[in-house]
Amino acid sequence: MMMLIDCSGCRTPLQLPQGAPCIRCAICGAVTHVAPAPQAEPSRGAVQPAPGWGPPPPPVHGRKRAVVCGISYRYSRHELKGCINDAKCMRHLLMTRFNFPDDSIIMLNEEQTDPYKIPTKHNIRMAMYWLVQGCQPGDSLVFHYSGHGAQQRNYSGDEVDGFDETLCPLDFETQGMIVDDEINTAIVRPLPHGVKLHALIDACHSGTALDLPFLCRMNRSGQYVWEDHRPRSGVWKGTSGGEAISFSGCDDDQTSADTSALSKITSTGAMTFCFIQAIERGQATTYGSILNSMRSTIRNTGDSAGVGGGAVTSLITMLITGGSLSAGGLRQEPQLTACDPFDVYAKPFSL
Repeated sequence: MMMLIDCSGCRTPLQLPQGAPCIRCAICGAVTHVAPAPQAEPSRGAVQPAPGWGPPPPPVHGRKRAVVCGISYRYSRHELKGCINDAKCMRHLLMTRFNFPDDSIIMLNEEQTDPYKIPTKHNIRMAMYWLVQGCQPGDSLVFHYSGHGAQQRNYSGDEVDGFDETLCPLDFETQGMIVDDEINTAIVRPLPHGVKLHALIDACHSGTALDLPFLCRMNRSGQYVWEDHRPRSGVWKGTSGGEAISFSGCDDDQTSADTSALSKITSTGAMTFCFIQAIERGQATTYGSILNSMRSTIRNTGDSAGVGGGAVTSLITMLITGGSLSAGGLRQEPQLTACDPFDVYAKPFSL
């Protein structure tokens, strides 16, 4: 059984094997020494809370668990209208269509009264570590994020375009963003054989937000093919034998819309709405059919979908990276990435 401790250098939560006297952080290289107190081995599904994160998250059962995060950035110049709606709709979908128990879903948004479920950087980090903690063959995990996304320059040479993709927690202006390398370390690389993770990232610049090794592109013949995005450094960005698949709202150089143009009733993230709609309409038999459905719905909605989130996030990106607004405004094309390539037309979709 693993326990979590904060790195003495960068404060990243680290998984410490029981009885280990120290651990080296893969991100900053600092060595953290610890003398854990003896404790009984917890039963399957029990979760050890990280120090300072408050009460233990709910127990997990049914071999399913999910983290659902929606951030509105209320009362700030970055405010979004549809992200909390996205989180509520995703939670409902998981419970009603895919039989996720209510108490196996951690919901993070600004409406929560529990301070440990406010979508701060620390709480999102802890929720990600909870998601994979103690997972075993047969488990199905889901990570859904709806909020701002951005980019920052990458200096390690591991990114094809020279930029890391990031998620913006509620307190990103003071605590910083969550970088794709950390997301990969937290919820991708620990996955053992037999465990399946689906990530749904409804944010700008989110195409490779999990840093997964392969990205699905459509070629000139209209066929989906896989691009190899494994870092030239040879650093492994895949799992420890498990399966990781991510749907994202747009390509890395695009923005995602926060709009009422799709639902005609209230604001939603375009990607989340189209993903749920594909399932509700029976267009989710395979991963290829979901991707086709999502792209078709957004394409048919046209430029009217662009109200709210994209321009704000692109402005944030300009300030952080010194870049410029991407051409094409709020046009977006949902993306599919995975730890290993597969036949998107044949592989059945399931959570």
